[in-house]
Amino acid sequence: MLKQPTNRYTHFISIIKQSLKGGEHDYTQGSIRGAIVLLAIPMILELMLESVFAVVDMYFVSHLPNSEVAIATVGLTESFITIIYTIAMGLGMGATAVVARRIGEKNPEAAAHAGAQSILIGMMAALVLSVAGLIFAPDILRLMKAEPQVIAEGTIFTRIMLGGSMVIILIFLINGVFRGAGDAAIAMRSLWLASIINILLCPTLINGYGPFPELGLKGAAIATVIGRGTGVIYQCYYLFHSKGNMKIRWAHFKIDFPVIRHLLEVAWPATFQFFIQSGSWIVLAWLVSDTGGTHATAGYQVAIRNVVFFILPAWGLSNAAATLVGQNLGANQPDRAERSVVLATRFNAIFMAFVMFIFLLFASPIISIFTNQPEVHRFGVLSMQIIGSGYIFYGIGMVMVQALNGAGDTKTPTWINIGGFWLFQIPFAWLLAKGIGLGPVGAFIAVPVAETLIAIVAWYYFKKGGWKKVEV
Repeated sequence: MLKQPTNRYTHFISIIKQSLKGGEHDYTQGSIRGAIVLLAIPMILELMLESVFAVVDMYFVSHLPNSEVAIATVGLTESFITIIYTIAMGLGMGATAVVARRIGEKNPEAAAHAGAQSILIGMMAALVLSVAGLIFAPDILRLMKAEPQVIAEGTIFTRIMLGGSMVIILIFLINGVFRGAGDAAIAMRSLWLASIINILLCPTLINGYGPFPELGLKGAAIATVIGRGTGVIYQCYYLFHSKGNMKIRWAHFKIDFPVIRHLLEVAWPATFQFFIQSGSWIVLAWLVSDTGGTHATAGYQVAIRNVVFFILPAWGLSNAAATLVGQNLGANQPDRAERSVVLATRFNAIFMAFVMFIFLLFASPIISIFTNQPEVHRFGVLSMQIIGSGYIFYGIGMVMVQALNGAGDTKTPTWINIGGFWLFQIPFAWLLAKGIGLGPVGAFIAVPVAETLIAIVAWYYFKKGGWKKVEV
């Protein structure tokens, strides 16, 4: 009677070990559940480690003297940097869709060439953003409604972070290439390395240990850039030495305008849809700052770091669905692609329900880890509980949207985001915060309401099945 459970347990442990080890695997055959586990575990761990960046920075700067200013600086800068994340994730999503389709078609040479061309696009975009960030850092903080003291003390932090746009874009983009190829373990390990370096350097450079000077807020930015830069170096090594599906050679970097044009055709709607979403978050951060001041901004930013920490693992499951959709459509197996998405959605909804329970009951002790200032704590708890109340719908919407993106249908999610974020969330938040007079709480309420609407609409378009006919 015990033999079968033992075998199942052994098989599950074997899959976990294989997922962490990485290597070549055909995701168009065999167990769908096993394929999801193989892809999702490294993707979840990858994005959990990415979220550690934000939480670690916030934790250490929250213990600096004049912590309100430090927290507001980090929060407002990160809110603006979401634009850079947007470009990176959009380009990465385009690369994932094209690379996954080529791998599904059993054409690894074309997949490697597409991956290399997407990296060239990312480097050109990053160069422009880095120069702009170095020049306009104080103006960006001013635009975000930062108070004069935040601008005076935080400009150097913002300048370093925006000046390091190259490593932000490359670490997301190259991981998108690896995910499309099914080499999720390499993407995971690159962020493990980046996060470990950041965790070690952050307190060292902020507080000044051993031979290192005390750099304060500036040290947090330097640690983050060095950490991500180390992760990019690791990625580049495996681009040329991988034993899996993605084997890039220098010849693949020769500019190929038809391939670049094709990548941009897939990537620009994905980039725009993420820009719509991040733009909405920037407006919400501005609205919180404008109606609640530094206390509300600091509390909201502390809460958001924790919200993101738990959302990103769910995004990992969504990315797994995107890869499975792309590869199975490439192998002419649309029904298998659909079954993969439905199963991933079920897993994501269960995980997010558990997180919602944690946020509703334990928001106060979680926020207390980061701040003991009463007003900052109050706003942090409020935003975490209100935003966390819609977590189940966040999980469902994520998988639906990423499934459409993975199929190459990046335009449908773009229109969904325009309607959900710009035509609904922003006006609704404005009405609640300023029109009705709820202030920051109004901005908090708009988040779960809008995300629920987006999840319902995305589910509708997924069930219609038009994504199965998209050519990439």
